[in-house]
Amino acid sequence: MTSHSTAATRVITSLALATACSLALTACGSSKADTPADGKAAAPAAAATSINGVTISTDPKLTERLPEAIKKAGKVRVATDLPYPPFEMYIAEGSKEITGIDYDLGQAIGARLGVKFEFASQKFDGLLPAVQAGKFDAVMSAMTDKKEREQAVDFVDYINAGPGWLVKKGNPDGIKVVTDVCGKSVSVQTGTNHQKILEQRQELCKQQGRPPITVLAFPKDSEAQLALRAGKVSADFLDEVTAAYVADTADGGTTFETVVGKEAVGPTSSSPIGIGVAKSVPGLKEAIQAALQSLMDDGSYGKILAGYHVSNIAIPKATINGALD
Repeated sequence: MTSHSTAATRVITSLALATACSLALTACGSSKADTPADGKAAAPAAAATSINGVTISTDPKLTERLPEAIKKAGKVRVATDLPYPPFEMYIAEGSKEITGIDYDLGQAIGARLGVKFEFASQKFDGLLPAVQAGKFDAVMSAMTDKKEREQAVDFVDYINAGPGWLVKKGNPDGIKVVTDVCGKSVSVQTGTNHQKILEQRQELCKQQGRPPITVLAFPKDSEAQLALRAGKVSADFLDEVTAAYVADTADGGTTFETVVGKEAVGPTSSSPIGIGVAKSVPGLKEAIQAALQSLMDDGSYGKILAGYHVSNIAIPKATINGALD
């Protein structure tokens, strides 16, 4: 997969009135009651929100599927690890306004449900503990759905993506196949599925009589990238979507490039990435799944992904707990 995204997008509401109505979980019509000849009140118009140029209308039937506590709060509290472009990032350096694939999809799901998906930053390895502690209702942070993680949260899977290498321009250390990193230093983000895959690759190096990989783990992938930039490691191991985005955008595309494909990363196929939903909020994962599926069915989901040039990571069906292992 060679996905590229060159533009950070911003989420805007189409009308302040529409947003207010959405947060109040009601549809908006005229300020005066419009009563037709048969004496029955006219059906109110659904609230609509514009997300990256895609208009999303609230579905009252889906709103009704939300747990009462979420409907009353008018929001879903979402934990995310910032920045991890193009999934979650700030629109500009120094800004607190968030954008990205996860953010846009979260806002779209929220708009369809008639509530706000309220994102807040949390370190990656603290995401699931924060949800389990009740600080958040869900996680959207390019998190791979794994059987082990399903013990902590339930996942609503929304894309498929595989791992890849980010290397310096020109690939000076010649990383072409997975065993080329044996005996070299590589960086990775702490607590990620990619860190676990690297542990598995150590066994591969051992089987082939090669020296082990020196793995440097960092709290944020941006720090792992800095290690690569500084020459402390030969490569950064992350998901191929983010690797492609960084290679395409950092310093105008002059600093990094990617090495992807099964030969380069080893026997690891694309894995489902999901929204981790708190087990303590019954009914929330089913409501999110239904809203996401409706966005898939009407084409809104595909348009949002296309805005980031990552249509090839789309999936046709929103599944729950679809981990491969």
